[in-house]
Amino acid sequence: MKVKVTRNFQVTIPSEIREKLGIKEGDYVEVTLDESNGAIIIKPYKRKWTTIRLNKKVSQEDIDKAVEEALNDSS
Repeated sequence: MKVKVTRNFQVTIPSEIREKLGIKEGDYVEVTLDESNGAIIIKPYKRKWTTIRLNKKVSQEDIDKAVEEALNDSS
């Protein structure tokens, strides 16, 4: 499929490809260059982000717990 590069050097991933890869608005993708054949490779970057609501004071215990949960989720 052909896509146009905008003046900000952005491209749109066609909907057919986004749907097959499960890429949604706000997702991150990994972009690499395969220099051997001049190909730009775009892969979904599936990383679970841990967030803490900051409508309260955050204790060191809250931070430690969030870090531990994130480390456990990645293993």
